Amino acid sequence: MYAMCKELHPPTGVEHSLYCHFFKMQQSNLVVAGANQLHVYRLNQVSESKASANEKATAGEAKKMKLECMASFPLFGCVQSMQSVNLVGSSRDSLLLSFRDAKLSVVEYDPSTNGLKTLSLHFFEDEELKDGLIGSYHVPTVRIDPDGRCAVMLIYGTRLIVLPFRKDVAAEEIDSVGAGRSPVMSSYMIDMRNLDEQITNIIDFQFLHGYYEPTLFILYEPLQSWAGRVAARMDTCCIVAISLNIREKVHPIIWSVSNLPFDCLQAMTVPKPIGGALVFATNSLLYLNQSFPPYGVSLNSFPDNSTQFPLKVQEGVRISLDCAQAAFISSERLVLSLKGGELYVLTLLVDGMRSVREFHLDKAAASVLTTCVCACGDGNLYLGSRLGNSLLLRYNEKVQEKPQKEKPFEQELQQESKKNEPPSKKKRLDTMGDWMASDVNEVQDPEELEVYGAAEAQTGNQLTQYTFEVCDSILNIGPCGGVQMGEPAFLSEEFQNNLDPDIELVSTSGHGKNGAISILQRTIRPQVVTTFELPGCYDMWTVIGVSPPKVQESENEEEKLPSPANSHAFLIMSREDSSMILQTGHEINELDQSGFLTDTPTIFAGNMGDNKYIVQVCGTEVRLLRGVELLQTIPFDSSSPLVHATLADPYLVVATDSGQLVLLVLSCESGDSPAKLTTISPNIEAVSNVWAMCAYRDTGGLFTTIAMANEPEAVLAPAPMTPTKQRDTKTEGETENSVVDDVEEMLYGDAPAFATSSQEGANEEEVNKSAGSSSAEKTSGENGKPTYWLAISRDDGSLEICSLPAFSLCFVTKNFASGARLLSDNDFLTSGQESQGEEQPPNQEVKELLLVGLGSKNSRPHLLVRLNDELIIYEAFSFCGHSAEGHLRLRFSKVPLNLLLREKKTSKSRKKAEVDQKALFSDQVKRLRHFEDIAGYTGIFVSGFYPHWLFMSARGVLRAHPMGIDGSITCFSSFNNVNCPKGFLYFNRQGELRIAVLPTHLSYDATWPVRKVPLRCTPHFICYHMDSKTYAVVTSIPEMCNRSVKMVGEEKEVETFERDERFIYPTLDKFSVQLFSPVSWEPIPNTKIQLEDWEHATCLKNVTLSSDATVSGVKGYLAVGTNICYGDEVSCRGRILLFDVIEVVPEPGQPLTKNKIKIVYDEEQKGPVTSITHVSGKLLAAVGQKIYMWELTGDQLVARAFIDTQMYIHQTIGLKGFVLIADIAKSISVYRYQDETKTLSLLSRVSIFGQLARS
Repeated sequence: MYAMCKELHPPTGVEHSLYCHFFKMQQSNLVVAGANQLHVYRLNQVSESKASANEKATAGEAKKMKLECMASFPLFGCVQSMQSVNLVGSSRDSLLLSFRDAKLSVVEYDPSTNGLKTLSLHFFEDEELKDGLIGSYHVPTVRIDPDGRCAVMLIYGTRLIVLPFRKDVAAEEIDSVGAGRSPVMSSYMIDMRNLDEQITNIIDFQFLHGYYEPTLFILYEPLQSWAGRVAARMDTCCIVAISLNIREKVHPIIWSVSNLPFDCLQAMTVPKPIGGALVFATNSLLYLNQSFPPYGVSLNSFPDNSTQFPLKVQEGVRISLDCAQAAFISSERLVLSLKGGELYVLTLLVDGMRSVREFHLDKAAASVLTTCVCACGDGNLYLGSRLGNSLLLRYNEKVQEKPQKEKPFEQELQQESKKNEPPSKKKRLDTMGDWMASDVNEVQDPEELEVYGAAEAQTGNQLTQYTFEVCDSILNIGPCGGVQMGEPAFLSEEFQNNLDPDIELVSTSGHGKNGAISILQRTIRPQVVTTFELPGCYDMWTVIGVSPPKVQESENEEEKLPSPANSHAFLIMSREDSSMILQTGHEINELDQSGFLTDTPTIFAGNMGDNKYIVQVCGTEVRLLRGVELLQTIPFDSSSPLVHATLADPYLVVATDSGQLVLLVLSCESGDSPAKLTTISPNIEAVSNVWAMCAYRDTGGLFTTIAMANEPEAVLAPAPMTPTKQRDTKTEGETENSVVDDVEEMLYGDAPAFATSSQEGANEEEVNKSAGSSSAEKTSGENGKPTYWLAISRDDGSLEICSLPAFSLCFVTKNFASGARLLSDNDFLTSGQESQGEEQPPNQEVKELLLVGLGSKNSRPHLLVRLNDELIIYEAFSFCGHSAEGHLRLRFSKVPLNLLLREKKTSKSRKKAEVDQKALFSDQVKRLRHFEDIAGYTGIFVSGFYPHWLFMSARGVLRAHPMGIDGSITCFSSFNNVNCPKGFLYFNRQGELRIAVLPTHLSYDATWPVRKVPLRCTPHFICYHMDSKTYAVVTSIPEMCNRSVKMVGEEKEVETFERDERFIYPTLDKFSVQLFSPVSWEPIPNTKIQLEDWEHATCLKNVTLSSDATVSGVKGYLAVGTNICYGDEVSCRGRILLFDVIEVVPEPGQPLTKNKIKIVYDEEQKGPVTSITHVSGKLLAAVGQKIYMWELTGDQLVARAFIDTQMYIHQTIGLKGFVLIADIAKSISVYRYQDETKTLSLLSRVSIFGQLARS
């Protein structure tokens, strides 16, 4: 399947975003698309901000939100455009996705499978539509009518595809629409040249608001022009409004305006009640309305000489709108994000006739370079970016009684000049100055959001202000300009001598102020604290308890650190014939005398009663302890010993060898009665033996048997419940903001905590009475009463979920170990399907079962099934498609997460060690271990031959990271200790117990463990210097330029220009080469090489050249190729620079200064140097259209060979005596260098149309 190409890391950039009802109409979601990935987010409230005493909030109560990913869908192509519409008969919005060259898909969320379903597919790539073009350079753009009557897609620049939707369907026809009649009608095409031959070169088009029929606003340029031809042709853009009569397929032109500025970029329609459209030009802003004369303003001084369209001067503003993105936050206000990341609030000031008479622009903040802007409900704004991290902002609207005067233009210039000031002089939301923190949670980009003051919008006698605040961000490591491999700086001593090389990938990311370096690791490398040799142990558990005080410790009490909260007090290790109990405090000591059972292996150990008690399960008895004090012993028949145990406080379920289940319920101490375990034998019919089981405590409300009247179809997990919010009974008039409360009230109501079945008995009443006083219930009672469940896997291949403590069967699925994509309740299938499922034998034996809640407040239940050689992961989602009472309203969908758990192929010398290791992996050892708060993360550790970490943070995405650096891992446990806070323990294949922590300088909530280091400049190339173990990075920063170079005779002359204060000067990229240390990822002092003005670095490489100064005969150098481009009148030249990284005595207190850069060679070439590599100890460079081969002799390059390629070369790769060359037109060529004859010769060439991408 992956013989040609495999995607190792999904795209992280965002190109499209919208806010719609993706899952259901009662809930709005943020849908983002980047390349071939589609993500759906939910906004969760995390805190509430309080308004100041002297200010009055006008937009209601401000809420700070966080993004939680509810679903992700990979697509079979890169999304070019995305829109949403609510189709008739559907209880949610549908998405319209366009793909190259002219494809359109209409998809919708499927509540029965928790996936996407395709409603219709449209293909318009006929040869006659392409007008003879081989490739299409037009992006298929989709627009939706505001009233949902139709959709229009522009293809091949001049053709519109109209997709009508069914509307105004009677209630009795809705069922027929869903059953047979599609809500999407047949499409048809409009060739705009048939309406008017002048309508070509369409720039943008939008649907207008407030028209009886769908009306298209089209911006086009019949005769194209550009800035260099303005003197001869200006004002070339036009607009036209076309009314779409879908029924009759008649499309009259109802409105047109011509002679608009030539630099018009995009159009944006204004919603009702104002109406009309805004036209964004590079240097001006226009408002057009059919009922009123046009109005426009100039944003800088360029329109003074480039257009004759009547424009007013916008005072106090000097901006350009190229690459700008905008979104309306109200009917008269919108937020503009410029190409530099500046955020402006634009207010449309209207008169009594609803005619726009003035624009009001105010700079509010400076943020990420955006590719899309989306308003997410009240007070939230999403900035999607493919050049930096995407941000979720909160904006607050406040009203002051006294109006303020507009800021003079001099103050605006001062704010513009603040861009070049140090970061400490700017007012920012994050006051953290050290963005190179060691903890990844503290590493924040200082350019995420800069506040320049409140945005002002004058309305009447009041002045509205807007303040912006970052609520959340989504990591983006793209675009990756260059990737290099290097050795990690942090690696424990235990892993230094591994045979397999452990490297990391370092990539350049972002652009401009969002430029960064991304350090990627494929696997997790733990930081080992210490190692103990304890052979013979095959399982272990850590428990929280009260350690007995010791007199010896009190003497050194002042010298020891206090123990962290919920620290583990005991480590219980199981052997073949005994158990070892270790007390873990400031020191680890073995307990000789305690209440633990040590003369037999331990099956399970854990905490109960809010971590106040410890339970130990052995083969013949169960013990309850408080610390080392034994409280209770429950014996079991030795002829049928215990083999399985699972815990969901206050319930403990054990299974005997004969398949009998026993329930033990903890009743906490009250008054004189001590805590004790009550034994209950459930009355269930044992149709087959139990393979695996797992108890689950649900606090998110997804596991319910109560039918929800307001949700007839499936939804995902309800939003996490806010602990501080208390409610009364549900009323009819609740708004959309109370959907979470509706679900919570409908789930629980006034029902008791364990009322999950109509069956009542003496045992159940006793259990409810004893469990009602449990402290575990009090802990979760603030979030809602929890429910308890037991998942059982039987040898007939079925999965059963029972309620606790009643053991009522609430969910059954047959043959679930086969890895089906969907697990549904088989009790609601037909009799024929049931009999067919019963006849199928189980494919594989279920070794282990784990049902656990992950994500935000553990509200996302996941079912993990471990088979012989693979791990299957399912996620529960709500499904109300059946009406049976007493059964769970949910299904399980398979998570597309492929984990490689099989044993690696080993050499013959290691086979014997691996055979001995297999004996340590017992079927009774639980390889799936749920952990909480290891370095701040919660998830599951999968031990075995190839161990993995599974993380899920509040972001809601399940991440899988392998940890194969220490080989096989037999058992694992979390460990929170004063000497190892938030760490973990594990046994490796040599029987060594390692105490380790996760390195905190990496973020594990990503596809690969990653660390992103902000640079605040554009990185172009990166190279790893192996001798010094440092990285060389080529970066550039834009500088204002008012100079030009021209030739006067044979000399170059620099001319300086001065313009007015509203003139926007162009920028010139200033390139430099800098060394970075992989230890702290800080630039090494005094290693920055600044290139000349107008000089661009085109390549950077670590070349290995012949040298007499080393024993090996070769030496590594850093080679840089440049291009000096002054303009059209001056011929291009280039330089080749060779650097040597040498070691010197570091300066006191600055260990990074041990490396310096020495310039070995610096000479100008006859043409631009576009690529550099090394072949057979020689330096090969592409200069102009020729390839030269040099040999380094002393400090000079001596030419050895050359060849004329007759075209531009942009990439060269040396391979022994051969060279792979990528050019701009003819693809790949292979050349050979012969040292004997000093010649370069062409061997072969592959002709592929188009430029070859950088390899």
